[in-house]
Amino acid sequence: MPGDEASPHPPQTPAAPLARAEGFIWLTARVLEQRRFAFHFLGGDADPVDTALGSYLNGDGGYGHALDPDLRGPLSQPLHTAHALRVLDSLGRCSGQRIERLCRHLTGVSTADGALPVVFPAPRDYPAAPYHPMHDDPPGELLTTGPVVGVLHRNRVWHAWLFRATDFCWDRIENLRHSHPYEVQSAVAFLDGIPDRARAAAAADRLGRLVREQRLVVLDPGRRGEYPALPGYAPEEQLFPHDYARRPESLGRGWFTDEELGRSLDFLAAEQQPDGGWPVRRRDWAPGSTLERRPIATLEALLTLRAYGRLPEGHPPDGVSRPGPVPPR
Repeated sequence: MPGDEASPHPPQTPAAPLARAEGFIWLTARVLEQRRFAFHFLGGDADPVDTALGSYLNGDGGYGHALDPDLRGPLSQPLHTAHALRVLDSLGRCSGQRIERLCRHLTGVSTADGALPVVFPAPRDYPAAPYHPMHDDPPGELLTTGPVVGVLHRNRVWHAWLFRATDFCWDRIENLRHSHPYEVQSAVAFLDGIPDRARAAAAADRLGRLVREQRLVVLDPGRRGEYPALPGYAPEEQLFPHDYARRPESLGRGWFTDEELGRSLDFLAAEQQPDGGWPVRRRDWAPGSTLERRPIATLEALLTLRAYGRLPEGHPPDGVSRPGPVPPR
């Protein structure tokens, strides 16, 4: 009778988020992000990630070649350095001669106050995102210095460059009166890695109050239209609690209630697109930059969701992947 026979095409179960993300990574990502995905989620080895990262390393000890997709061209830039250190930190390889050379490079390119600018002036007009303007004499910025110093401290790196750079970060953070979301993210990256945990906790407490008072975080994604647009940011370029507290161990976690963070993580999970990747909310200024950044955003989303127990699939075997930020060792 009609209806008794099994359908020749049974309905397909939607693929799990991790499986959908894997398809997106293989389809669109650079070799570096493909290797990172395999390391973090497929039990892959760290060596291929390290090898892929090495292709961005320059002879001066810094990193270039659009490692951060917003800065094109071969030159070593602080944003590339911060990106490279995050990768090395996640591999547990933030030490040795490579880091010693990197610190010597940072010593040579720092500003007069011992910090890193966002972008160094270039001898040629290599393409760069318009929200990273070039200056002939760029000032030191917490945006770039904070993440670099935080990762180096967390990995017990000791180098003369760190002394003044650390003082610069403390001074900026403890005297912040007005800020913007990405600068706050960089402050959290610094505070999550610095050895003085009591001072870091006190600074984080004040910073968290500033974030809430100045409405630098969307506490309810369902009402994001009520939050003010920030100067220089794209219309939907807003940060949420999970953007400040990528892992439960982060000092930024204490800024939000369980309900606020839960809504944020629900929103993050729901942002996965039909192609399996996560969107990039910043301004779309070049097709290549956006294409390369989406796999990075996808990896960050997956790592955050897993850190909070929201991604049950694909847990790596012991020792494979414990990305930062974590308490200083």
